[in-house]
Amino acid sequence: MNNRARFQATMHYQPRDRTPITDFGFWEETFPIWHQQGLPRKVRFSYANSNHIDYFGMDFGIDELSRSTEVRVGLAPAFRHKVLEDRGDHEVRQQADGVRVLRRKFMSSIPQHQGHLLTDRASWEKHYKPRLDPDNPNRFPKDWAERVQRWQDPHRDQIVVLPGGSLYGWLRNWMGVENLSYVVYDEPAWFEEMVTTVADCILGTLRRALASGVQFDACGMWEDMAYNAGPLLSPRHFKQYLVPHYRRITDLLHQHGVDVVWLDCDGNIEKLVPLWLDAGVNCMFPLEIGSWGADPVQYRRQYGRDLLIMGGFDKHILQGSQAAIEQEVRRLAPLVEEG
Repeated sequence: MNNRARFQATMHYQPRDRTPITDFGFWEETFPIWHQQGLPRKVRFSYANSNHIDYFGMDFGIDELSRSTEVRVGLAPAFRHKVLEDRGDHEVRQQADGVRVLRRKFMSSIPQHQGHLLTDRASWEKHYKPRLDPDNPNRFPKDWAERVQRWQDPHRDQIVVLPGGSLYGWLRNWMGVENLSYVVYDEPAWFEEMVTTVADCILGTLRRALASGVQFDACGMWEDMAYNAGPLLSPRHFKQYLVPHYRRITDLLHQHGVDVVWLDCDGNIEKLVPLWLDAGVNCMFPLEIGSWGADPVQYRRQYGRDLLIMGGFDKHILQGSQAAIEQEVRRLAPLVEEG
């Protein structure tokens, strides 16, 4: 089986020669450190140029799949990425989403937000809404036609994944958690307008991509809308404001034969999983274990084959003994073997 056939079989609980060998990705700074520790310097990882897959004996990377089409469903054009202030080991930058953050120069970490362009309706209308036009010609790579021709080969090896964007996570980044939380309660009509505008942009862009006739293998969304105690948005508001738009997106995908829709959300997602499933989002990633003790075995018992899982391995076990790692691998093996 090639990569694509193996991926499709795994995600549909079908027989396969083996399970794909993959990874999520690496901090780019990891490789210079590994080079100092003995990794051959010819082995490299970056979003623009990587050759680590073959060296480590993997089939593909999840992050690589997420970027496979280079279709832009978010802000277009993006804001200019620039350094605003040098603070020695740190610097204040404006990111591509317009947010001003404090970051380390080396060793990436979660950035500290310093300021937001999106603060009120006026800044929404000026800075963000115009960048959410689905008809912007820069949403597709210049070689789109050549890619489409290559992807239309029914025997292709490449797994091609559409981007599905974000309905809450982007807004949370653009405004900050606290500011957006106030908007949900104080200006619900504006919150709904922003969610609808983002969803319309995602839908419009996906329609253009799906019109190519390519049989895409999956769609990947991102939210990061939970922490250790649960979701950042109440399940009631989630169901009221987000679920209808998730359904619009997944209905379109299903019409074109895309039935694997994964969503990347860290934190305790227990209360959101049934709502995502009801909305057509059927694959959770990375199913973070965390201090709340999420368990992929229990999720499989509860949701059966309706729920697809990518991840679900407790990363803290990797700091322990080889025996502890092997014990957890054996515990999860039946899930992996099933699909």
